Amino acid sequence: MPISAERDERDDDHYDFAATQAKWAPIWEELKPFATSDPADTRPRKYVLDMFPYPSGDLHMGHAEVYALGDVVARYWRQQGFNVLHPIGWDSFGLPAENAAIKRGIDPRGWTYDNIAQQKKSMKLYATSFDWDRELHTSDPEYYKWTQWLFLQLHKKGLAYRKDSWVNWDPTDQTVLANEQVLPDGTSERSGAVVVKKKLTQWYFKITDYADRLLDDLNQLEGSWPAKVLNMQRNWIGRSIGADVDFVIEGRSERVTVFTTRPDTLYGTTFMVVAPDSDLAGELADGSTPEVQDAFREYLVQVQRSTEMERQATDREKTGIFLGRYAINPVNGERLPIWTADYVLADYGTGAVMAVPAHDQRDLDFARKFNLPVTVVIDTNAAVTGVIPVITQEMIDGTEELPALDPLSTGLALTGEGRLINSGTLNGLSKNNAIKRIIELLSVAGTGRAAKNYRLRDWLISRQRYWGTPIPIIHGADGAEIPVPEDQLPVRLPSTEGLDLKPKGTSPLGGATDWVNVPNPIDGTPARRDPDTMDTFVDSSWYFLRFLNPNDDTQAFDPREAEKWAPVDQYVGGVEHAILHLLYARFITKFLFDEGYVTFTEPFTALLNQGMVILDGAKMSKSRGNLVYFTEEVERHGVDAVRLTMAFAGPPEDDIDWHDVSPVGSAKFLARAWRMARDVTSAPEIDWKSGDAGLRRVTHRFLADAPALVESFKFNVVVARLMELVNATRKVIDTGAGAADAAVREAAEVTTVALNLFAPYTAEEMWSLLGYEPCVALVQWRKADASLLVAESVTAVVQVDGKVRDKLEVSPKVGNDDLEKLARESAAIVRSIGDREIIKVIVRAPKLVSFVTRAI
Repeated sequence: MPISAERDERDDDHYDFAATQAKWAPIWEELKPFATSDPADTRPRKYVLDMFPYPSGDLHMGHAEVYALGDVVARYWRQQGFNVLHPIGWDSFGLPAENAAIKRGIDPRGWTYDNIAQQKKSMKLYATSFDWDRELHTSDPEYYKWTQWLFLQLHKKGLAYRKDSWVNWDPTDQTVLANEQVLPDGTSERSGAVVVKKKLTQWYFKITDYADRLLDDLNQLEGSWPAKVLNMQRNWIGRSIGADVDFVIEGRSERVTVFTTRPDTLYGTTFMVVAPDSDLAGELADGSTPEVQDAFREYLVQVQRSTEMERQATDREKTGIFLGRYAINPVNGERLPIWTADYVLADYGTGAVMAVPAHDQRDLDFARKFNLPVTVVIDTNAAVTGVIPVITQEMIDGTEELPALDPLSTGLALTGEGRLINSGTLNGLSKNNAIKRIIELLSVAGTGRAAKNYRLRDWLISRQRYWGTPIPIIHGADGAEIPVPEDQLPVRLPSTEGLDLKPKGTSPLGGATDWVNVPNPIDGTPARRDPDTMDTFVDSSWYFLRFLNPNDDTQAFDPREAEKWAPVDQYVGGVEHAILHLLYARFITKFLFDEGYVTFTEPFTALLNQGMVILDGAKMSKSRGNLVYFTEEVERHGVDAVRLTMAFAGPPEDDIDWHDVSPVGSAKFLARAWRMARDVTSAPEIDWKSGDAGLRRVTHRFLADAPALVESFKFNVVVARLMELVNATRKVIDTGAGAADAAVREAAEVTTVALNLFAPYTAEEMWSLLGYEPCVALVQWRKADASLLVAESVTAVVQVDGKVRDKLEVSPKVGNDDLEKLARESAAIVRSIGDREIIKVIVRAPKLVSFVTRAI
């Protein structure tokens, strides 16, 4: 690196972080050290991406954490010689902006872009190494034009479709929610309101067509994604293997297909249950008596007041009504009464289940409540290896009772393994053999087949709000769905002037008459635009690709650039997106792969989840009055102290309690590091090999160890090792002539380059003090000298009952004679203590423990 003509000399010990920030921020702005647009750059590439923020206000402490950690990764790979793409943008559509605009009586655009301007200012102050030339906003027409294009590609393939269905309805925000946006307690993740069911005509993406691939391809991510996230996705997709069984309904020409994971229990089916909010239930009720119809309508209203969580609760008293209709069991011809009950959900399979009360606890609870028959078809007393139950002599003598096989009396379903009974030709078979045999019999009879079912449901994307991407479909007078021609994209949002944006259950875009009423692009007849907007998760499902060429108005992204950069090498963000965003991005990537736009099937090769920043053990919120404000912390302690604190607090995935960490301590360490660089008096051209040997070993051990620590996300350990290096350097400096020692300059330069990962302002200032031009962020990581990594000696620590009794020095090239001597010395120490029971010796000599044992 060239040496600076002027050196910034300071006479005091005060490190002024505010002056340092003010000095370097404009220089970086001018130099643009993190731009990645040079096509002639032949370095290997890395794509590092942080989940982009929603502009709800200024940055908060959660942002401070994720962008500090993501920046460590990006800066590290640059130091390792990579051309790193590290872009930033804003997920700027969504309900919070619209709700805030309604509350303030302003246009959502103004509120959104004002917040973006503030967040951008804070991010630049925070010194995140973004390529600002690639900045994007999902609410720009230049972006959502291509979100609409993506919708049209899915529509062409039949993967975007519209249907009438019961949907999750947020009564506060007055809009639908995807299943993934309903929390386990039945409330909306957005408003917190209790979600209810409502029947609407909505747009869906057919993500279920990709269910197997979404599930099976998770195996590719083992070891590079957190196991917790992989398990959450597997559970959400929820693949079940079983059979589809066709039941004839008396008085109905069309059969009803029921999915079951236990077709072997078909002979134990004694009734059928259909979900009250399914189309089938309404149809069957309509075909029954007036009394049943009235009772069903009343029951349906009751069910719609309940959340799915309440309906699925195992301890909830069972409710339901008999629909006055019967199904026919395909294996034995028995008539099965058809009931409707709220413990069955409309979106599971066909919304109908075959009830086997002897072997399913919920079915048994229902059967006992309504006095329905119970037939045992699995003998759980039978040995798995034999047809005949194992009868002991004690049972014969009457001294031991046979376990009960009567769930109706005990109230406990028989869910264990056993042999089939009361099941015709299946009698005596084990479960797996019985499943295989019954599927064969059903297939031959044409009444069933092997099948798979999924917990995953199609992605509901319609939203009845204004601030989102308009759906590019025109509805003809005859009901036809006409895609907007691609050359007419984007379909821009109209002005809010004159529109009532208050949530009312219908899309406010429907009130923009000049916008919604358009000629049919096919024949010119009157038609209407679709008034709904898309779920904002559509916007974020592909944004990582738009970063590759964000200003290209001819295509969503350049496949050639995708070939160069994608998929993302390292993705950083919160675990709260484990299901929603990550699942949708994986689906869209697989679709684009199928269409030939990309050559990979997974969007994010590696994933790092950071924990939350909390206070006194509680999540920060305005309602709790426990907010820690990003701006105040940065002003109080400095950017670098906050960033360093985030990295030093612990493993990234752990929560950070701001009450327990010390940005003050971080600031003191940074000042100490700065003083170290200031005190160096040797020239850059000095022969480092002539320096203090002990300090050089410390420096090169750090150089050797730090890369593996960073790559395994042990950032806190790297910071701790940096502190040790600074302390070791300070000791040499304080020897008097030590400031001129070559090893001091070497250690100071290594510290500065490494500190760039965590505290870029301080590192840049130190680099300047050491006589170099900016930017230290582009300086390559030095390789460790292998000859300095072998210690002159190692310490053997003799412990007795966990207490250190003595320390003995031993050569790292210790031989058997040395080991024997050391063992005798260790044994003498133990004997002098008078305790020979527990001896543990810690040393870098694998033979030592055995020698100590022999000597004792």
